[in-house]
Amino acid sequence: MSTATAALRPRSYALRVIYKLLAAAEWDEAKTLGRYAGSAVDHQDGFIHLSGGEQVVETAARYFAGQSALVMLTVDPTRLGAGLRWEPSRGGALFPHHYGPLPLDAVVAEQPVPAGVAVPEAIAALLKR
Repeated sequence: MSTATAALRPRSYALRVIYKLLAAAEWDEAKTLGRYAGSAVDHQDGFIHLSGGEQVVETAARYFAGQSALVMLTVDPTRLGAGLRWEPSRGGALFPHHYGPLPLDAVVAEQPVPAGVAVPEAIAALLKR
């Protein structure tokens, strides 16, 4: 991680968990392969998009509204190594981006997003568990 990128990471970096929203089918495939290589959007942008706890509900609203069969992964950022970078994104906020496949041992929890509830509200409820 470059010094400039390291300076951008949140102060509570080591104490936080971060999140990944994805299709359940993608997660099932990742578990079979032993790693998650990213979604089509991740491949297009060159990194795996992740969100902090204060960001994931808005991410759900912007990019996953109306979708079904989703999973929310809880990721331990300390297990991602130098591939994790906190970079400016929406409105200049720092977002976690992982360059390279997401190792399965970095995923500390997986939660299916409940059906029948708007995705942002479902994510907010999962965060309260």
